[in-house]
Formats: sequence, structure tokens, C-alpha cells
Amino acid sequence: MNTTTDLGTTPMKRLVLQLALPSMAAQFVNVLYSIIDRMYIGHIFGDGALALAGAGVCGPVVTLLTSFGTLVGIGGSITMGIRLGEKSEKKARQVLANSFLMLCIFSLLLTVSFLLLKDQLLMLFGASDATFSYANTYLTIYTAGTFFALMATGLNYFINCQGFPLVGMTTVFIGAIANIILDPVFIFALHMGIAGAAIATVISQFLSCAFAMLFLFGKNPGKKVPVRITFSQYSSRVMKRIIALGFSPFLILATDSLILIIMNAVLQKYGGAEQGDMFITCATIAQSYLLLITSPMIGISGGTQAILSYNYGAKDIRRVKSAEKNILGVMLIFTTLMFFLSRIVPQYFVRLFTTDQTYMNFSVWTIRTYTLMIIPLSFQYVFVDGLTALERPKTGLALSVFRKSLFVLSAVILPQFFSARSAFFAEPVCDGISSVISTITFLLIIEKHLQKRLHAVVS
Repeated sequence: MNTTTDLGTTPMKRLVLQLALPSMAAQFVNVLYSIIDRMYIGHIFGDGALALAGAGVCGPVVTLLTSFGTLVGIGGSITMGIRLGEKSEKKARQVLANSFLMLCIFSLLLTVSFLLLKDQLLMLFGASDATFSYANTYLTIYTAGTFFALMATGLNYFINCQGFPLVGMTTVFIGAIANIILDPVFIFALHMGIAGAAIATVISQFLSCAFAMLFLFGKNPGKKVPVRITFSQYSSRVMKRIIALGFSPFLILATDSLILIIMNAVLQKYGGAEQGDMFITCATIAQSYLLLITSPMIGISGGTQAILSYNYGAKDIRRVKSAEKNILGVMLIFTTLMFFLSRIVPQYFVRLFTTDQTYMNFSVWTIRTYTLMIIPLSFQYVFVDGLTALERPKTGLALSVFRKSLFVLSAVILPQFFSARSAFFAEPVCDGISSVISTITFLLIIEKHLQKRLHAVVS
């Protein structure tokens, strides 16, 4: 697929697969950044378990940093997709120019802010005296590479939304493969430990960033090319629109960080000195496994947003409805497969991180608990991302906030009546209930919303 015109003409089943499969693969490979780091960190001789817990404490901060790339990437790419559907390439260029400027500004502000506040943040996020030094080392190096992380994340949305999913997948693959190669070199060959893991990640993100920027800045005479980054047409109105559309997915990711922070704090509190660090280590392993499921789910629902926004902009309501049905079908097939695999293979995954039998047994139990309601979660992902792509970000945000709030309440309340391990049931509780609420909400409002767009006057 070479141009965005395919988004309006390609048969829908084939189109959804053309965008969903590369995006799934890209997200799957992208999550290897953190998993590979954690896998190697867990095997550092002598202090692997504590180093892994330190990396787990950094997880929410890393997610929070990259969520700003998602804020601009999703908000900008949806706006751009609608403009392309309206056949206005000039406005599409303006959206991309403003988005690039915003990514630069966010990168600078976040780098300075997090370097100044990292000590306080790490202790707040669940670091103990034993794990602080590991967390501090990793986060300091990672934060220094914030520009590369934000650009690699944000710009890839603009590649995918124009109908170049294979290029977007390549952007992610370059960084992930580099990380696989560089991690053992820096961690073990150069004896740099957790610092080596962070350095390998930053270098890998630089390579992904460089590839994405070359594609969106470069020139390919005689070939069909995407809308490129320019330095003009800056507009506060356009920036506000980008933030408005991107705020919902941004808050979803940012509150994912909050959830991890709260979970780490709850486990540290109720696990006590004897089990607190062990619980956080096992939670880190289980969260890494869960990312292997939820990241491809994001790839399916997020990677196909371009289809929805383009046809929504073109007022082709029939194709919008067809897209949603096909996206949900792909999502259900994937989550059903992963549900059954999660009953069979988690012990093999856990062995990549630790050989301690106590840690292994509890991590396997945690993974199976986390994935109890992964199939119903399909509806949550598809409908929330679908509403965002169709210019209903506030509705999507409300549904996401409800899910996160339910998780927080469950994680905090359950250990007060049961044991510390009951906090892990917060995940299936919030997944099951929120999926039902999201489905009902989507079915009640979608028809009216699409009819409103059909009769709208394009400005």
C-alpha cells in the first residue's frame, strides 16, 4: 500500500489486515525494548533480582515520558487523516509541521523536568533503599535520550496514518533489533550492568528516530511519497486541536503509569520488608508478559485508526462501520489465542527473567490472574480508540478513566480485606466491568454521531 487513497478504496477486510498486522508486529517488537532490558537485567550476576525491581520502578516514568509522543502522534495523525480524507493536502502539511514543533518542545521540557525531579519521583513510585541506586542509574540515562524516544514514537503515527504501515513497522524493527544486539554487549561484555541496558535502549531509540525523520524529511524523486515535515503554517488553533484529540490516549497511557506506581506502592506496603521487593519483581515480570498482549492490541486498534479517520473525513459512513466490525474481529481472534497461551506457556516466559523457584511460581500465578479477562478487553480497546478516531475523544477518555479508576479502587481496597496478593485481581476486575460499559456506550451513541458527520459542512 503506497498512498492514502487506498484507505478509501481498498476492500475493508484486506485493508484492516494491511494496517493491523504490521502495526501489531511493530508494537510487539517495540515492547521488546523493555522486556529485553528486563530479561538481561534479571540475569546480572549477584544482584539481578534487585536490579530488575529497580527497572520495574522506572517503568511508570518511562511510560509517562513516551506518552507525550503518543499525545502528539495520535492527536496529530487523526487530524491529518481527516484532512487527507477531505482531500486537503495543504492542511495535512500544516498539521504535521505543528506536530513536529510540539514534539521538539515537549522533548526539551520533559528532559529538564525529569532530570531535576527524578530522585523524588523514584521514591514516590516505590523504590526502596535497596533498589534506588539501580532505578536512579537507569532513569538518568534514559531521560537524557527523551528526544529520540518522543520522536520515534510520535512521528511513526504520521507514517502509518498516510498508508505506509510497512515503513512504520521498519521504524520500530530497527530500534528493537539494535536493542537485542546491544544489550548483552553493554550489560555483560562491557560490564556496565543496568547502566548498559539504558545506554543500549537510548542508542536503539536514536536509530528508530533517525529512520523516521529521514522518511518524513527526505526526497524520493519519481516515487510516491508521503506528506513531509515543513517549517511553516504554525497555528495555536491547530495545536489546540491536536492536543484535544490526543489528550484521551495520552491520559490513558499516563494513568497506566499511575496504575503501576500505585500497584508498586501497595505491594511494597502490604508485602512489607520481607515480601515487598519480591512482589514488585514478580509484578514487573507479569507486566512484561501482559505487554506482549496489550501492545499488539494497541497495534490493532491504534494502527487502524487511520482507516476510520480517513473515511470519517470523506463521510463514507458505510466504510467506517465495516472497519469497526473487521477491527473487532481481528482483535477477538488475537485475544482468544493469547488467553489460551497464557494458561500454557507463562512458565517458559518467566524463566527468561529468573531461575529462583519462589519468584517463578508467583510470577506464573500473577500472569494467569492478569489475563483472566483479556478477551472482553477487546471491546474496550476497539471502541475507545474508535471513538477517538471519530472525533469523540471526550467519550473515549471518560470510558478509559472509568477503567483506570476501577483498577485503582480495587488495588487499594482488596489488600485491606485480604492478603497483599489480592491486589493482582484488580486487573481482571476492571477489564471485565469496563468492557461491558464501553460496549453499551458505543452502541448507544455511534449511529447518531455518524449521521451528524454525514450532514456536516466541511470547514
